[in-house]
Amino acid sequence: MTARERRLREQANRHQLILATAREMAEEEGWDNVTTRRLADRIEYSQPVLYQHFKNKDAIVHAVATEGFGELTAVLRAACPETGNPRDALHAVARAYAGFAARWPALYQAMLVIDTGEERSDEREPQPLLGVLAQIQQVVEPVAEDRDPRVLAEVVWSAWHGLVTLAGGGRLTVDGTDERLLMLTDALTEPAAQPA
Repeated sequence: MTARERRLREQANRHQLILATAREMAEEEGWDNVTTRRLADRIEYSQPVLYQHFKNKDAIVHAVATEGFGELTAVLRAACPETGNPRDALHAVARAYAGFAARWPALYQAMLVIDTGEERSDEREPQPLLGVLAQIQQVVEPVAEDRDPRVLAEVVWSAWHGLVTLAGGGRLTVDGTDERLLMLTDALTEPAAQPA
């Protein structure tokens, strides 16, 4: 291994350590308590070393969120059974989504609640969101009938997000989350009643 390769590997390891430690601190204490000074102390690097990797805390939160979208996409993909009843697949993905948000509340906040101020080049969805949306659309499509599967997936995702945010914020009891989640999912994806 050359000196340059070693240096690049060390930089990548430091970068990943910063992200992992920030995420760990946020899960323990909340994002408000994650500062670059405390983060630098925790990983035993100086703040200038942090700034070599990230311009500020928002950039760290944004990077954590980007990783989180990849993780959530993988979780939803794994939850979707290969074959079987489309409604069961939809329910499995809904449960996986809610389970991810409940298990990693600070990560979920970084992904979908906190505004990190990252600039977007246009009005389309940021790339990291697209993998999650694609997984939801995959299980919504078989029950969409004559509705646009993409729009229906966006509506379903919005509803799931609202429910898990309310439960995570203590506005709804956690005990009823699964029942609410399935009821909501069914209400949004049931075929429209035909006029008599």
